[in-house]
Amino acid sequence: MAYDKQALIDQLGQLTIMELADLIDGLKETWGVTAAVAAGPAAGPAAAAEEKTEFDVILVDAGASKINVIKEIRAITGLGLKEAKDMSEKGGALKEGVSKDEAEKIKAQLEAAGARVDLK
Repeated sequence: MAYDKQALIDQLGQLTIMELADLIDGLKETWGVTAAVAAGPAAGPAAAAEEKTEFDVILVDAGASKINVIKEIRAITGLGLKEAKDMSEKGGALKEGVSKDEAEKIKAQLEAAGARVDLK
């Protein structure tokens, strides 16, 4: 039995929500199936057990000791004085895709200088 796929799609597109719900119920009864979502490999407890391996170090606020924070930004990123000052004022990503240990080390350095830092 041949069917016109596009004609069927067009016809379904013209149905109301109530008509679609009725159609789905009829298909469930006819074929004895349920509309269950199949669990993919990223679903369930296994996904929660996976640990993130790359982090972005985000400068949220330079704090009151901006000079110390600028010094740390220069040491961490290798930026010049003006670029490090601009980064301390606007915030944003200092390092992207670094390991957890490196990200925590950078966060500790910046927090010791008085900055607020997030890891994402």
